[in-house]
Amino acid sequence: MKLEKAAPLPEVIIIDSEVHKDSRGYFFESFQEKKFGEVGLPTRFVQDNVSRSVRNTLRGLHAQIRRPQGKLVRVVSGAVFDVAVDIRTQSKTRGRWTTIELSAENFRQVYVPPGFAHGFCVTSEFAVVEYKCTDFYDPADEITIIWNDPALKIPWPVKDPILSQKDRAGVRLTEIP
Repeated sequence: MKLEKAAPLPEVIIIDSEVHKDSRGYFFESFQEKKFGEVGLPTRFVQDNVSRSVRNTLRGLHAQIRRPQGKLVRVVSGAVFDVAVDIRTQSKTRGRWTTIELSAENFRQVYVPPGFAHGFCVTSEFAVVEYKCTDFYDPADEITIIWNDPALKIPWPVKDPILSQKDRAGVRLTEIP
């Protein structure tokens, strides 16, 4: 397993697992408690989520305030433009973001720690995204930052994304307490 700190947010960790390929296909460990613990990544996850979305779907930017979730994110099928935004109030990097391409082809995963908003845009025909969470989903605690917040200037790969009603109604980062 190879780890890389995502610039400019070193708390966001990109994970490249060792993939064993042969004529049958491939095999890799997407999570292994001992290896994750040895490198300082969380080993306790309480919820697994899976979403399937079509091209140009944008999900996010989501976070929880009182019970923040860390997320271990990977793409099972297809490809996404993945984004993490630092929303911690006392952080020197509040409002800064990082992006990474996650795909079934590159086998990369990203760990988005608590205190960060997360979102992604599907860049393939469809994508299946799977993520493990360090705390339970609490809809009463969730916030959504509008995907095109002018203060963030995230270079999303789509100008007119497919959005849920919740994502259309997102607020600017400056509106979050």
